[in-house]
Amino acid sequence: MRDPFLTMALNNAWANATLYGAIAGLSAEDFAAERPGFFPSLKATLNHIYEVDLYYLDALEAGGRGRSVYEREEIASVAELAKAQAGVDLRLARFCQGLTPQMLDEDRATERRDGMVTEKVGALLLHLFQHQIHHRGQAHTMVHDAGIAPPQLDDFHLDYGRVPSAAAYWT
Repeated sequence: MRDPFLTMALNNAWANATLYGAIAGLSAEDFAAERPGFFPSLKATLNHIYEVDLYYLDALEAGGRGRSVYEREEIASVAELAKAQAGVDLRLARFCQGLTPQMLDEDRATERRDGMVTEKVGALLLHLFQHQIHHRGQAHTMVHDAGIAPPQLDDFHLDYGRVPSAAAYWT
């Protein structure tokens, strides 16, 4: 198996693209409509995923922006948010592609509400992947609530049942 961190980053990119593909036809009103979940709408949930990705990638890349990544307007368009998410997913995959075993144990500073906290690169990546999966699961329920058949998002890693759309992320 290739590097598991890169594989998870590619799974992440595929799952996000698949989810956005399922909701591509949603109107702005339906995207922002109140739905069951931790966040009140698909728009809020998917913007949260995007901005948390920005936050952790900034920390991983030692960009120095910290919590300022949250000082932005929510993206209101499905197409615009899908494009922005694809860009941050590519950054994450490129970061993971360049990882070395030594880098996984390197420290990175994360700016928290109560100050700076140092974390290991490997732990930050695992947390980021878990965060994505957690909130995509919530979005999955919201997609169903919007009257759209939720896409299968877990047929990526195994040869058995791997969906054709995942092939581009494996080659």
